[in-house]
Amino acid sequence: MNGAAVIDMEGVWTCFGDKVVHRDITLSLHKGEILSLMGSSGCGKTLLMREMIGLQAPTRGRVELFGESLREASEAQRQQLRNRCGVLFQSGALFSALTVFDNIAFPLRELRFVDEDMIGQLVRLKLAMVGLRAEDGLLMPAELSGGMVRRAALARALIMEPELVFLDEPTSGLDPVLSEEFVNLLSELHQELGFTVVMVTHDLNTLSELGSRVALIADQQLAAWGDIAQVLESDHPFVRRFFHGQRASLIFKETA
Repeated sequence: MNGAAVIDMEGVWTCFGDKVVHRDITLSLHKGEILSLMGSSGCGKTLLMREMIGLQAPTRGRVELFGESLREASEAQRQQLRNRCGVLFQSGALFSALTVFDNIAFPLRELRFVDEDMIGQLVRLKLAMVGLRAEDGLLMPAELSGGMVRRAALARALIMEPELVFLDEPTSGLDPVLSEEFVNLLSELHQELGFTVVMVTHDLNTLSELGSRVALIADQQLAAWGDIAQVLESDHPFVRRFFHGQRASLIFKETA
């Protein structure tokens, strides 16, 4: 964890009129770490992730991405920082009118990467990397299983060789077998490529297998922050309900 943080947030407030969503959020994430953003539905997890990548500005507070202030950066500079990131949207969010190949190639073409031979090589490489065949690239998203959709979406998120990957509920809607396969794939790629991860999730199994850091939001604030062992020691009522129920106790038995 040497050098500047990949993400650094200090005193972040997010308000919409009189409604306060985030109150004085402070956290940082360093290269190679995995941060799991957790909390009840509607607590602002995805909104906080949007603020980390510069798609939404907080009402006040400081947000730095790769050591650069997002508030002080121009839109062109913010876009350059975002180009160093990959995003896997909730449920995959593949473009239904494009083939799998064209979905994965989309970020390259959007950035005017016009060498189609190179695009083809990169897309086939990423298909193989996530466990899909080259011929799967010819399929439409509607022809894919749920697990294949997530793999294709992950390939698209990784096509630009990002340093930072954002995952929004990556295992939501997957059955336990597909969820475990996807988590194992993500873990292998994280170890191989060394990217940093911010993951919004409700899945305690995913957290136990992937999460190196946890930020749990409750009452507009960080109710708990740290590694899993540190979070399990928190006396915050929401943390106790979230992590010490019967199911959670079984999952985190070894950690505790």
